[in-house]
Amino acid sequence: MRLPEKLRRNVKTIAMPFGMVVGALLCRSVTAVEAWSHHMITPSLIFLMLFFTFCRVSPRDMRPSMLHAWMLLFQVAASVGVYLLLRPFDPVVAQGGMICVLAPIAMAAVVIGGMLGADVALMATYSLVCNLVIALVAPVVLSFAGSGVCTLTQILARIAPLLIMPFAAAQACRFLVPRLAGWIGAHSQLSFWMWLVSLVVVIGRTTSFILDLRGADFRTEIALAAVALVLCLVQFKAGRMLGRRYGDPVAGGQSLGQKNTVLAVWMAQSFLNPVSSIAPTAYIVWQNFVNSYQIYRKDRERAERDAD
Repeated sequence: MRLPEKLRRNVKTIAMPFGMVVGALLCRSVTAVEAWSHHMITPSLIFLMLFFTFCRVSPRDMRPSMLHAWMLLFQVAASVGVYLLLRPFDPVVAQGGMICVLAPIAMAAVVIGGMLGADVALMATYSLVCNLVIALVAPVVLSFAGSGVCTLTQILARIAPLLIMPFAAAQACRFLVPRLAGWIGAHSQLSFWMWLVSLVVVIGRTTSFILDLRGADFRTEIALAAVALVLCLVQFKAGRMLGRRYGDPVAGGQSLGQKNTVLAVWMAQSFLNPVSSIAPTAYIVWQNFVNSYQIYRKDRERAERDAD
């Protein structure tokens, strides 16, 4: 393997856990910078990551499939099932578990899936379909499980700008400046470094949130974090099993396992017991550990193939 390529892979391997440690240790500074930017750092990075990814996707390749239908069915049914299963033990933990399953696919999941070799068009289609379906279903589920009144408009206002605008901008670029779109598609690995910066910010905000949290019983906090871990692993595994049946386990795993946790935390704090938001907050950490490990494994496999 050429030295620059080996060095790049080693840096990527170290960068992911290092970014999480930096975010945790500098949580106050990261949170202050994010507040100074009027909370625009993460949305801007998500927009750019999706723009780079969508420049590789033609609308003609985006077709709904049975995999999408099975994943949506799993998401909705499992979220209600988790709530009903856990409610007799602890209603707050039940709400936290439910929101970890109900939350739609993360905006950045398409980016991570592309890094891992998934079908980007398949994941981009699911990203659009899933977010719209959950926007329709969530008001009903949240009204049933919580005390607040949630509307379709409130959720769409949270997801539409960061979902539709990057896609529209990328397709306009493909149509008007195809050479630029081609260059962006060929350099889509830049999305990794954008994701790394957003990871530092998200972990910093998550750590600050946990440190500042008041009014929660310690055992409830541990239970919420533990439930989030179990559900994270189960959803990645279930997604990979479904995806394998349709020829793309990575796309299935990322689509079900990687959640829009920012939206999940907002829904929990706005329409459920605010303490339940510890679960999606912990889910942020767990899913990024999974993502970091998967990218590390993928780079190792590529290195071994190149060495043969």
